Amino acid sequence: MENKIIKAIQKINPNAEVSVTEEDINSITWENGTTPIPVADIQAQIPIVEAEIEQKKLDKEQANQSAINKLKALGLTDTEIEAFRGK
Repeated sequence: MENKIIKAIQKINPNAEVSVTEEDINSITWENGTTPIPVADIQAQIPIVEAEIEQKKLDKEQANQSAINKLKALGLTDTEIEAFRGK
């Protein structure tokens, strides 16, 4: 699972070194001299990060379906495709 808080922090400061316990925004540990970022700024980035994560999932699902369609166009059966995919 991707840590949304860390991703939000890295959108603001890509070089930030932090750790977070269980997606708890109040448990941020700023490491190696990283300048703390206000919680409100981090919270503002979280919806953007969530949208990016969701888009990544959708892109993966679409690529998967595109691959299946191409395999079917080559004449493979659903059973053969599932076997190939390890299902």
